[in-house]
Amino acid sequence: MKAVKGDWVRIHKIILSSAQRAPQVPEDTKQVPLEMWDKGFLVNSSAVVGDEVEVETIIGRRLTGDMIEINPQFDHAWGNCIPEILQIGRQVRSILAEEAE
Repeated sequence: MKAVKGDWVRIHKIILSSAQRAPQVPEDTKQVPLEMWDKGFLVNSSAVVGDEVEVETIIGRRLTGDMIEINPQFDHAWGNCIPEILQIGRQVRSILAEEAE
């Protein structure tokens, strides 16, 4: 499946390899890499699972990582992702910014 710009996607990235972990980290923790998983709106024009992509999170951070899922579901049984609901925060901020001007 192909994602296009603006789609809600999940990414994964290795932040630190096990060799790069701090010396004060417990031994069992040092044996595994420090990983990041995050979700955001796809910034790239299009991508497929496995591509390295850039996303913009709900709070506006820009992150890069390997795309692992398109429209990820919540694992705690809240149901399927509803893309329209994801836009509410952005729309409210835009409206408030216009009113402030």
